[in-house]
Amino acid sequence: MRNILVLGGTTEASALALALAERGERATLSYAGRVAQPRAQPIAVRVGGFGGVAGLVRHLQDEGVTHVVDATHPFAARMSANAVAACAQAGVPLLALTREPWQPGPGDRWHTVADLPAAAAALDGAPQRVLLALGRMHLATFAVQPQHHYILRLVDAPDEPPPLPQHTIIVARGPFDEASDIALMRAHRVDLVVCKNAGGSGAQAKLQAARALGLPVLMVARPPLPARYEVRHVAEVLQWLDHGDNSGRGSSEPVHGATPAATSGGAERGV
Repeated sequence: MRNILVLGGTTEASALALALAERGERATLSYAGRVAQPRAQPIAVRVGGFGGVAGLVRHLQDEGVTHVVDATHPFAARMSANAVAACAQAGVPLLALTREPWQPGPGDRWHTVADLPAAAAALDGAPQRVLLALGRMHLATFAVQPQHHYILRLVDAPDEPPPLPQHTIIVARGPFDEASDIALMRAHRVDLVVCKNAGGSGAQAKLQAARALGLPVLMVARPPLPARYEVRHVAEVLQWLDHGDNSGRGSSEPVHGATPAATSGGAERGV
């Protein structure tokens, strides 16, 4: 019987968990533990890290994992890289379930930067009211630009005050819609939106709202990742499980839309 480990924390991971439960698969959804109250899931759940590549290899071997699906956030670069290395060492097939990155369209005013430090550097200048749609882990990066008033939308209230002298915290869990994000940006007089290119529809409302209001967006590109096979839809994961290569190398041929990708850069989770 298959024993599937889903590396999660995204809406795609939750959708896959439901599909696996409906099929009666033996599966576990693993959370990194960065959200205080993760959503309830219909399959077994574990919370916390593995202890690097070596720890993940031990987990795969000790638990008899037969397949790994990396459905982490597109910016969970370390976890994704560890999964590629660990699965190669353990001889366990790996497939990534990930979202297409967003692309700018007519009316968008995007400026793309390589990473979060570059985003902070790009904020050098006169004070603005900045919507930081990045999650609580990255707030300290922007302490180098204390002249701005930052509007912070977070899944959980931070344990300590953010290192930003001028800020407003909004605790809310997505998905959001365009109308509510337009209202939020108007209410807080937002001048600029800073976000990561997470892709998908669940976090896209802020981009639609920024377009409607004519606001600029500072877009952080996705981090580079090792080469791996990727699909975009849960159905493709299920097909891979049923018909993919189980030799430990992952899918040797693309599964429908599966692509062998060395990805590079734009949960977010919960913003």
